[in-house]
Amino acid sequence: MIQILTTGGTIDKIYFDATSEYEIGDPTIPHIFQEVGVHTEYELLSLMRKDSLELTEADRGLIRKQCEQSKHEHILITHGTDTMCETAEYLTGVKGKTIVITGALSPARFRVTDAVFNLGLAMGAVQSKPSGVYIAMSGEIFESGKVRKNREAGKFEVI
Repeated sequence: MIQILTTGGTIDKIYFDATSEYEIGDPTIPHIFQEVGVHTEYELLSLMRKDSLELTEADRGLIRKQCEQSKHEHILITHGTDTMCETAEYLTGVKGKTIVITGALSPARFRVTDAVFNLGLAMGAVQSKPSGVYIAMSGEIFESGKVRKNREAGKFEVI
């Protein structure tokens, strides 16, 4: 079974108008998994509904605590893309767990989105990678501490 932790971010955003008024909605994972036929058992825990730029050290501490205390060895975290690299580094050193962080550059509720692809990549990674912390974005799986978001190119890349 996979532990899924949600923290908010673009993947769960709901936009209300053209001026970019939004809120972080309910986790979209159950709907996505149902639509694409995922049958893997998972336990979902929504930790917070924040844009990643609003995450504090206390929030990252809560995420780490949940990872450390989870009875599951495989943990997938949905997270905003702006600070997911920082959270990945904060989780480095959690023993005996494979932790994969993913998100989306456009909301899962949009017709054109990278959310479904990134979740699929993350599901494969969390079940196949050895213990450690990874980011699954832009069609690649990156090790924590060796990745950055390239805002101009709209992708993640090795550093």
